[in-house]
Amino acid sequence: MRDPVLVSACLLGLSCRYDGCSKPCEKVLKLAESKTLIPFCPEIFGGLPTPRPPAECRDGRVINCRGADVTAAYRKGAAEALRLCRILGCKTAVLKAKSPACGCGRIYDGSFSGHLTAGDGIAAALLKENGIAVLTENDL
Repeated sequence: MRDPVLVSACLLGLSCRYDGCSKPCEKVLKLAESKTLIPFCPEIFGGLPTPRPPAECRDGRVINCRGADVTAAYRKGAAEALRLCRILGCKTAVLKAKSPACGCGRIYDGSFSGHLTAGDGIAAALLKENGIAVLTENDL
């Protein structure tokens, strides 16, 4: 197997985003020419449905737009992402920018106003803490 890379499934065109849509990215799809891409959605593996209410990180928790705390699902999905990286030997992940699960460096600020703040999503943070290089589609 060529170098395996964990990739946010929505970036590969899979309809798993909170809104039931995808965000295919040509730069990410092009990686398949030289890498083995492993599609993954932390929210789905955390047990959340598609579609689902949008969520954002606030004060160390993940809260959806209805006020429900969905942190446990995001943590479960992050743990599954790390487990998959370990099983398959992924040293790199390309994750969806700004997401409360996958964002790296900048995420939505929890106000549901479209404003960004410094920080990482739950899965991105856990992967980074465990030595996985995390990029977003914007870094390619």
